[in-house]
Amino acid sequence: MSRLASRLSALATAKRKALVPFITAGDPGRDATVPVLHALVEAGADLIELGVPFSDPMADGVVIQKSSERALARGVNAPAIFAMVAEFRQRDADTPIVLMGYLNPIERRGWAWYAEHAAAAGADALLIVDLPPEESDAARALLNRHGLQLITLLAPTTDGPRLADACTQAQGYLYYVSMAGVTGKDLAQSGDLTQRVGAIRAAAAVPVYVGFGIKDATTAKACAEYADGVIVGSALVASLAECTTPQQAADAAGRFLAPLRQALDAA
Repeated sequence: MSRLASRLSALATAKRKALVPFITAGDPGRDATVPVLHALVEAGADLIELGVPFSDPMADGVVIQKSSERALARGVNAPAIFAMVAEFRQRDADTPIVLMGYLNPIERRGWAWYAEHAAAAGADALLIVDLPPEESDAARALLNRHGLQLITLLAPTTDGPRLADACTQAQGYLYYVSMAGVTGKDLAQSGDLTQRVGAIRAAAAVPVYVGFGIKDATTAKACAEYADGVIVGSALVASLAECTTPQQAADAAGRFLAPLRQALDAA
């Protein structure tokens, strides 16, 4: 059983809501990423999405856009990110790492090269924001050959055959985008959102996690009432932006995430 499958199975057995933080690799500093990853695990993260900085992150709001710009200015690229994951694995052999980003950095290096090096470093899955589902079969097969899974995004507008195919082909977990728009917006709770996620959970063989708009313990707990887990990104990235040392960043990450873990456990 893969690391990701093992963790998801353990969550299901324990009936525990998943807490999935997102950070941008290389921000607020190249040497801060690994300490922050460990701090997030200590604060209760079940798995982590590690953002691959890109110059045109069209699904992301200002906070993550700027974090990507800062990381790119520090020279953070694919080899640097793989080195960070490998360093993290020296102390943590269990927490799944999902590399989240865009097609361009993968296409530039080549799919086979990227998959081989991501797997060798200790990554568990890729989430590629701008990979059309109609073109994902070959990518999924290649990643699977290297022991990596392909995580699927679902938007509020995903329906019909696309939704059915996503539920059938999903690996790991489904990332449900709670709103039409970019990261960093406020989450508007509604009966439609609850029903939508409930219907997807009933149709999919994998858990459904809600992202976009999760900012704090209150929004995390509200989403956990109808989703299998929550993903928090922009608010966490913003809390790290002004940190100037790895220890400051690690401390800030732990302070941010711990209340969300407590809220989910109390839900």
